[in-house]
Amino acid sequence: MNTLVKAVRFDADSLWVHLSDGRVIGAPLAWFPRLLAARPDERERFELSPLGIHWEALDEDISVAGLLAGQGDMTVHFTPVATSGRAHRAARRPSG
Repeated sequence: MNTLVKAVRFDADSLWVHLSDGRVIGAPLAWFPRLLAARPDERERFELSPLGIHWEALDEDISVAGLLAGQGDMTVHFTPVATSGRAHRAARRPSG
């Protein structure tokens, strides 16, 4: 069975996705920095597809599979926390 998005809503900190099988999945907006930074009217301009939700103006896509797996925005790259000089040099040294 293919689970589809039936409705999307937001509150102050979360995205709520209503699925065709009756489940409602909530995810923190912090998982999706583009949605978190967007104005409420921008969040409401989305399109539903068989795979999930798309925001053209925000360049954001959220798949049903990703939500069910508990995944946030997979395109965000986090800067690692600074380490001590010795650990930092060891982390940068090529292996082999």
